[in-house]
Amino acid sequence: MAERYSSFAPGGTSWLLQRVTAVFLIGVLSFHFFQLHFVTHAYEIEFAGTQARMQNPAYYTTMVLFLIAGAFHGINGVYNALVNQGIEGTKRTVLKWGLTLAGVVLVVQGIRVANAMAGVSIV
Repeated sequence: MAERYSSFAPGGTSWLLQRVTAVFLIGVLSFHFFQLHFVTHAYEIEFAGTQARMQNPAYYTTMVLFLIAGAFHGINGVYNALVNQGIEGTKRTVLKWGLTLAGVVLVVQGIRVANAMAGVSIV
């Protein structure tokens, strides 16, 4: 039987990061949905309001951290799931670097969108 790989071994760095990012993502999403549905109404939220909030450094930083945490959490989970299907050797290395590249592209494009929404010039 093939050896089961997991970066989620209790006590490992990836295990801890996977749990921390999950808690962060759930916390931010919970706050967002609470605000959206109970404090304001969904139909009242407009792009102009989002653009104004994006200029607040705390809001912008939270959004970028959410993007980074979501990318790490999702890509690390996909990697573990695929490796547990029995991918080994060169395919495993290609998978790891392919997912890493996809994560970097996702984060960079997300930051570019955040900069555009905040009115920051994109270099």
